[in-house]
Amino acid sequence: MRETHLSVHNFVLPLFVSEKVAQRRPIASMPGVFQLPVKEIADEARAAEDLGLQAVLLFGIPKKKDEQASGAYAEDGIVQKALRVIKSKCPDLVTITDVCLCEYMSHGHCGVTNIDGDHFHVLNDETVELLAKTALSHATAGADIVAPSDMMDGRVGAIRAALDATGFDQTAIMSYAAKFASAFYGPFREAAESPPQFGDRRSYQMDIANAKEALREVALDIDEGADIVMIKPALPYMDILWRVHERFGKPTAVYHVSGEYAMVKAAVEKGLLNERDAVLEIMTALKRAGANIIVTYWARELARWLRE
Repeated sequence: MRETHLSVHNFVLPLFVSEKVAQRRPIASMPGVFQLPVKEIADEARAAEDLGLQAVLLFGIPKKKDEQASGAYAEDGIVQKALRVIKSKCPDLVTITDVCLCEYMSHGHCGVTNIDGDHFHVLNDETVELLAKTALSHATAGADIVAPSDMMDGRVGAIRAALDATGFDQTAIMSYAAKFASAFYGPFREAAESPPQFGDRRSYQMDIANAKEALREVALDIDEGADIVMIKPALPYMDILWRVHERFGKPTAVYHVSGEYAMVKAAVEKGLLNERDAVLEIMTALKRAGANIIVTYWARELARWLRE
């Protein structure tokens, strides 16, 4: 009589690849998650593929940052290197790349900024140009899907045009279409080394109170050519997830983010929850709410648990 069934094919594993580490480095706020050097990334991807996972989502951590995020679109950038290595060993694994500038910007914001005294704002059009350049460099290096996560206006259309004009019309776009200015991103910013050096991201990420705006944002991204739309974070926005899935009928993803992961891990460490049961319940709820794809740091464990 069960209505909702989880499959290993629902899950995407996020991986952090860093130019700054020679061996895997644990992320203190996210037990079981690591920054990985390029020399280990292909083995990590192969292990995920051997478990039955079909896709990984790559985040890059460069040695150097600047105010033009030049490492994001460099031919020898960290994500570009990782893509080539993974594709050489795991040609059938779907590689998704995070297309954002925050990890590569010296100030940690998701775009080019203009500072005026104590105030700053992100320059949308200048940022979109760099995002399209980044997405194209990822596709050239072997990315199957590019995932813009910045929330700039018009970036999906610009990326689609850039990809199509250079022969990458089959490269898909998974858009972070409704990404909220959430309190649950803290551990990720440690993992990706990307906290803003001033201000916050509320001027370009969405207000946590807005649902109608989320639907408008999703509609715009679909009109611009998004193949998959994502809601982020997961549990506090299941109402948005449900509305998006029901209204648009597009492949719909959700990101169960670092803060959500860390909270459950903390409760498990205190003996308050059974990890396996809690995680399976959460993932079942997300799929029931409309998620076709769930990005989760538990992807490997879920693959093992679903085999049992």
